[in-house]
Amino acid sequence: MLKNLERRHFLTGGAALLAAPAILRATRAYAQVPVLRVGHVSPVTGPLAGFAEADNYILQAISERFGQGIENNGKAWQVEIVSKDSQSNPNRAAEVASELILDDEVDIIVAASTPDTVNPVSDQAELNEIPCITTDCPWQPYFFERGGDPAGGFDYTYHFFWGLEDVIVAFLAMWDGAGAAKTVGGLFPNDADGNAWGDAELGLPKPLAEAGYALTDPGRYQPMSDDFSNQISAFKAAGCEIVTGNMIPPDFATFWSQAAQQGFNPKIVTIGKALLFPSVVEGLGDRGIGLSSELWWSPSHPFSSSLTGISSADLAAGYTQASGRPWTQPIGFKHALFEVVADVIARTEDLEDSAAILAAIAGTDLETIVGPVNWSTGPVRNVTKTPLVAGQWQREGDGIDLKIVTNATAPDIPVTGELQLLG
Repeated sequence: MLKNLERRHFLTGGAALLAAPAILRATRAYAQVPVLRVGHVSPVTGPLAGFAEADNYILQAISERFGQGIENNGKAWQVEIVSKDSQSNPNRAAEVASELILDDEVDIIVAASTPDTVNPVSDQAELNEIPCITTDCPWQPYFFERGGDPAGGFDYTYHFFWGLEDVIVAFLAMWDGAGAAKTVGGLFPNDADGNAWGDAELGLPKPLAEAGYALTDPGRYQPMSDDFSNQISAFKAAGCEIVTGNMIPPDFATFWSQAAQQGFNPKIVTIGKALLFPSVVEGLGDRGIGLSSELWWSPSHPFSSSLTGISSADLAAGYTQASGRPWTQPIGFKHALFEVVADVIARTEDLEDSAAILAAIAGTDLETIVGPVNWSTGPVRNVTKTPLVAGQWQREGDGIDLKIVTNATAPDIPVTGELQLLG
């Protein structure tokens, strides 16, 4: 895998993140120091850019830690991160992943932030036989949208995150007993996430029906739609008091604005993906207060980093101090992605052998800042699950905060607020 280590050098320019000046000096001065190159793909720009909002903060901290070297078999390895922007476009994600593999000759590739990023990167890694670790995408759209077979799985690509079964349980736990009728309107786009969430067997419809909820699903809409009148009319006609689904932020903003204009006022609105970020909710003004979402990581999560020892609370506080912005959920998972990389590098028997790297990935058993990562636990080969709860955006002083309002799926994560009905 590691070809011509003596000639390896650090990339310059916007496409590469130098691990640290100390590494740069060491690599140039001592050609025999081995370097392992990690490719990273993220939606820095475009409609999914909220997922990458904290990238600079996380990558800088990780680079400083990697600058100390990672010991493997008694030898300190330097680690270079080469980061590229998917522009929130699946085709571009595949293109830059191919560049990282074929041109930059990375030894491991990582990615995060919805199927639009994770799936094309994973497919390129599988095609080119490069070890790949991904996160921040429910496992069903990651696995089944890529043609995964539970009996066999994939050879080179591994993923850690929660699944639709977890989000369903979390949502139901939040809604049950809240005082809203069990009438639900579903908003599912025609993309990997929407097709998975709206799938009759694997998505929300079947478990909602089993729990006594009546789901009104008007069908798939095209992402970046500018008219949700048909959906709103269907929800009003069915008397829907709950709205759920999975949307990108621009689509939800359009829907929510048109709902107000057309007099549709549900009591609970729980939307995946779109309502994860404080910047999105702040942009909705007063109508953002009370909206709810899945919650994968927060300062209240009782986990710490295996790489730096930092707690969830301190990692979030550090981001706020450095950026002046509220904490955001992808912070924890982006940090955890590189925790796993560091652990794999340390444990691999031969870092010049991709098969050895894959064996180390498959053998991971690590307590991270987002919880345990252990691929021997399933639910299918190449996938391991992390804990999930649900939260609601509520006022906190002069700002807003995403309160954990149910922890039925992960009792070790503390509840920090109570669900409040809209209106």
